[in-house]
Amino acid sequence: MKDIIKMQSEAYKTFSNPARLQIIQLLCNEEMSAGELVKETGISKANLSQHMSMLVKNSVVKARKQGNYVYYSLADEKIEEACNLMQEVVINGIKRKSKMIERAM
Repeated sequence: MKDIIKMQSEAYKTFSNPARLQIIQLLCNEEMSAGELVKETGISKANLSQHMSMLVKNSVVKARKQGNYVYYSLADEKIEEACNLMQEVVINGIKRKSKMIERAM
């Protein structure tokens, strides 16, 4: 069980970076090449490479080489579901805080 918890912790770290979350969000829609991801995110090629390395290492994204290009896609459809669920949690928290502020005024 400790090994699974450790792996789970590593996966959470993967999702803790805004740039990686942006990449994951883009890959929810379609497979994309490294060049397309650089263009869409504004991240430098070197920085994108570091993020993609971590995403692939932690089985969030899979890479496919075709000729001179590398294409990325989500490794598991559950990743999109998990991201959507966490986004809902964040939005619900914002709504609760907003209601508290309104009541306080």
